Amino acid sequence: MTDTELQKLVEQISSQFFAKPFRHRARFNSRLRTTGGRYLLRSHDIELNPKHLEEHGEAELVAIIKHELCHYHLHLEKKGYRHADQDFRWLLAQVGGSRYCQQVGTGRTVLPYRYELVCRACGMTYKRKRKMDPSRYRCGRCRGGLELRELKK
Repeated sequence: MTDTELQKLVEQISSQFFAKPFRHRARFNSRLRTTGGRYLLRSHDIELNPKHLEEHGEAELVAIIKHELCHYHLHLEKKGYRHADQDFRWLLAQVGGSRYCQQVGTGRTVLPYRYELVCRACGMTYKRKRKMDPSRYRCGRCRGGLELRELKK
């Protein structure tokens, strides 16, 4: 599906389920990793994750579009457009949109621990994924000085 076909689909869903026109841009954004789509508050555009269409089909994409259109129409009407707002939950239930999307791919990448902070006084260890300056921190247990060690793979 191309961006122009997506634009037509979003306009059709907006007029069919919300009885209101969609007057902004809808496009695919392949950089989205952990979300199905997003509504941009400043430009009022909608970006969707193309991996959801590939892995879960058009029905999942339509449910995500309905979800994002709820944000869109409620924000333009100056009503509660956030996930926790009652207006949003009510409209989402009315149009049959999905509250959560399915996971795509393997999800978030889990980084292995590469470093370890060791307290010089009590021996307490803290595992770290990123390198840091141990001189700026103290042990949470005894307030002793810390030493950074690189873990072997």
